[in-house]
Amino acid sequence: MNFKSISSEFEYLSWPEVKNISKDKRSTIIWPFGAVEQHGPHLPLATDSIFVDEIISEVLKLIPSDTPIKKLPTQYIGFSPEHKGFDGTISLSSNLITLMIKEVGSQLAEMGFKRLVLINAHGGQISLLNTAARELRSIAPEISVFPCFLWSGVDGLSELLTKNEIENGLHASLAETSLMMALKSDLVGEERPFEGIEKQIPEGWSLEGNAPTAWFTNDLSKSGVIGDSRGSNKKLGINLKTLLINHWHKMIMNLMQSDWPK
Repeated sequence: MNFKSISSEFEYLSWPEVKNISKDKRSTIIWPFGAVEQHGPHLPLATDSIFVDEIISEVLKLIPSDTPIKKLPTQYIGFSPEHKGFDGTISLSSNLITLMIKEVGSQLAEMGFKRLVLINAHGGQISLLNTAARELRSIAPEISVFPCFLWSGVDGLSELLTKNEIENGLHASLAETSLMMALKSDLVGEERPFEGIEKQIPEGWSLEGNAPTAWFTNDLSKSGVIGDSRGSNKKLGINLKTLLINHWHKMIMNLMQSDWPK
């Protein structure tokens, strides 16, 4: 007799399986968020979406199958107005993304799921997902919501990446190019642009940080790259992939072994 294995992907479950999982006091849904936006002449539009989908899929393979956690389909199209000066970028409005999170999240809460983890790989929508998470809680306070950024809090990044990459590699630069070489090398082009911050930024101010500006890519770059992609290599990408998988495996297991924040 063949027995059906329980998928880690929400959309492949049957409704009785969903009902059974949602009853668990630790029942958790992961919803990955990416973008469809320019990533220079050498990386695919779906770079952020590929990253979060690949990393979280690998993490879920490491988690015991009876753990009450499931992954929604990755949300490929995100909020990317800063890249709209480049062909291929498709951006949804902030209102639509917020509404989508509230609609989906409230329905998950009605099913009985206790936690929703929004894991986002696109830096341009970090604050938007934080706001959407609060708005979801305001209409569905029974579900806990965790808006997370794929690259945040990952130990070891400063040892792998150069100081210039950490400070100025904002888009399609060394880290992203190297990681894509490790994940899907066939999607990486030959060009390695080096562009970015040409004007002196006043002390205390920044493109991103404590005192940021609402920059657009074409303010800074003709290629779409902000940073230096010239040193990109597959070995670095493999090391970044390992760090990200290990970090999110630890984070998710810590969460699943607790009842927090209830």
